[in-house]
Amino acid sequence: MRAIWSRDAMAAEGTYPPLFTLKAVARDVWIADGPIIDLYRMPFPTRMTVVRLSSGDLWLHSPIAFSADLLEALQEIGPVRHLIAPNWLHYAHVQDWADALPAAQTWVAPGVVERAEGQGVRLRADHLLGDAAPEPWSGDLDQMIVPGSRLHREAVFFHRASRSLILTDLIENFEPARLPWHLRIVTRVAGNQHPDGSMPRDLRLTFDRQALAGAVRRMIAWEPARILIAHGRWYPARAVDELRRAFRFLDL
Repeated sequence: MRAIWSRDAMAAEGTYPPLFTLKAVARDVWIADGPIIDLYRMPFPTRMTVVRLSSGDLWLHSPIAFSADLLEALQEIGPVRHLIAPNWLHYAHVQDWADALPAAQTWVAPGVVERAEGQGVRLRADHLLGDAAPEPWSGDLDQMIVPGSRLHREAVFFHRASRSLILTDLIENFEPARLPWHLRIVTRVAGNQHPDGSMPRDLRLTFDRQALAGAVRRMIAWEPARILIAHGRWYPARAVDELRRAFRFLDL
């Protein structure tokens, strides 16, 4: 399903305004919040993470809906060189950014190309993401493809200098005050509601628990200071404690 959005959604309940605006997180790390997308009848707030590599190039994780104003703001801090589709659900806007930035390279997680083709979404996939960080960012970021699920293959990243762990859907943290009443019930049942955000229970069922636990242990070993996520309230501190809490359903 391709994400559906409109500029009218910019003021919608559940978003994190101001939208399409760079917000500093740490040195060389920013986020930009986007509008709501409608995914399986569930309104998801969207968020992009931006890292300025030691080369000066910008690395965009899970690009939100394209905005010329946001692109201008990005170009003031560096040239956009890398567009990251970190899992099979986070690719819808990559091509729009690639069209505006023909010199930028697109990097996709396993399963993204097949998903885009199946949904009839045009996508230029220049590179496939793997367990090892490629040369353009190996000096700045660690990465891995989380194993254990044939359905959900997500690339996770760790920015070493700022100790920022960058996830996509492995943790979701919807704030109930930003949701209509019926979705407060849904997210509570699904296990992805703040203050106890976690991997949605339906997604957990697709994973081999031992393999997932090994990946989470590796994330903990990175000793992150914060966790940036795509959907809901992110975690500015106590990242290791939050990982242990969010994945307490595993035998860590």
